[in-house]
Amino acid sequence: MSTSATGQWLDLFMMIALCTLIMTGIPVVFILTGCAVIFALLGVMFGAFDMFLLGALAQRLFGTMTSEVLIAIPLFIFMGMMLEKSRIAPELIEAMGRLFGSLRGGLAVSVTLVGALLAASTGIVGATVVTMGLIALPAMMKHRYDPAFATGTICAAGTLGQIIPPSTVMVIMGEVLAGAYQQAQLAQGKFSIDTISVGELFAGSMIPGLMLAGIYIIYQLTLAWLRPEVGPPIPVSEREGVTGGQLARALVPPIALIMAVLGSIMGGIATPTEAASVGAIGATLLAGLRNTEGSPWPIYAAALAAVLMVVLATFFDMRIGRMEAPLADRLAMLAAGLLGMVLAYGIALSLWRSFSTGVLGSVSHSTMTVTAMIFATLIGATLFSLVFRGLGGDEMIRHFLEAMPGGKYGALFVVMLVIFILGFPLDFVEIVIIVIPIVGPVLLQMDIHPIWLGVMIAVNLQTSFLTPPLGPTLFYIQSVLPKGVTARDVYRGVIPFVGLQCLGLVILMAFPELATWLPSVLFR
Repeated sequence: MSTSATGQWLDLFMMIALCTLIMTGIPVVFILTGCAVIFALLGVMFGAFDMFLLGALAQRLFGTMTSEVLIAIPLFIFMGMMLEKSRIAPELIEAMGRLFGSLRGGLAVSVTLVGALLAASTGIVGATVVTMGLIALPAMMKHRYDPAFATGTICAAGTLGQIIPPSTVMVIMGEVLAGAYQQAQLAQGKFSIDTISVGELFAGSMIPGLMLAGIYIIYQLTLAWLRPEVGPPIPVSEREGVTGGQLARALVPPIALIMAVLGSIMGGIATPTEAASVGAIGATLLAGLRNTEGSPWPIYAAALAAVLMVVLATFFDMRIGRMEAPLADRLAMLAAGLLGMVLAYGIALSLWRSFSTGVLGSVSHSTMTVTAMIFATLIGATLFSLVFRGLGGDEMIRHFLEAMPGGKYGALFVVMLVIFILGFPLDFVEIVIIVIPIVGPVLLQMDIHPIWLGVMIAVNLQTSFLTPPLGPTLFYIQSVLPKGVTARDVYRGVIPFVGLQCLGLVILMAFPELATWLPSVLFR
């Protein structure tokens, strides 16, 4: 048997071993690393792998660990965890429920809108589903909503964090997809390489994410209109109005934070990492405002100081170290220094309040744990990918996908099917890190737009997260089901939303411009 054939057989067994061991529940990082080491040694024994290739591992890992874009990951995680602890979800759900409670299916619409806002604020699927399950599900049951309709709505709304930016999955996907796009262009003989950024992926996922939320709402209102017993309006005797002040208190902070983070990225003012730091600071101030009974004015002053500093930087040249700066610029620098002290005091006060209530310690521990898991998986996947390619796996994958009937669409369908199935046992981080480096360069050589591919994968993962019987979201919601609501209700409730997800995926496949238009306008 030739060396290349031996390498391809080893690659095949390597993938089989990976998929089999994943089912055992062993942490994926150990499976990735173990499979890579064992099959690298087997490749050396059979003369199909050159150990010299492993010399590139240290350089790749150093590039990963020093990537400025990936610094955004712990910052976004910190932002999401801090917002989860700042009691923003209860106020949002209560205010939106009062606003839409008079409509048939109004509580379901409220949950979807809150899910979209929390997705854009936190991007943490599990936390969003559990939080809304604890808060919204008892209220929906109290007002005689169908259990299946209620649980399906909560599960679907909670998964919007996968697609609506800013989300951690998009940061990771943007970095991995950029590497795959670079490899694809080099393989095509292009040395003037185009790049894609996390900001472009954020922009590309915005319209599809809002489209999915809109599809959910149309379905909920239509079903409640045709079958009033599924989602009855709140009776007038039980209905409480919502004042403008209550609505503003619930809506303004998360919307302002979303606009600050996404607006700075899409407006070209800040990189994703810088915007993530803005989000982390904003979430800290919000937590300091919500987690204590102390005076709110230092927090308000700090937020105002941050806004005024941005205004000053817009209208004045704030660069320091110049020999002769105009008087107006020097005064602006002085004002910015004073505002910086106000902001620093507000941040310090918020941190102290969060620390004294135990929130900061919990958030820091969760952030460290999730970040370590992500980067450990990145390291394992880098080694796995290196060995897989060293055994000739990239050529095997390329020949396999090119042989698919239907050209690039047939290849894309096969990859999407594999990703959908992997969405049951694996987390989105693991799928993105493992699958995209292997199949991404091949698909992108077929003239598939990288932004469209990334958004398609994100929507596909969101669908597999909902699909019975193994969708992770189903297990999240089952951990907080009230008495009288069963797992069968959950499975029955999510099936229509899985169908809506598939509809959204088909629409996105038929109209790639939904994902590519906004990035082309903002980042041309």
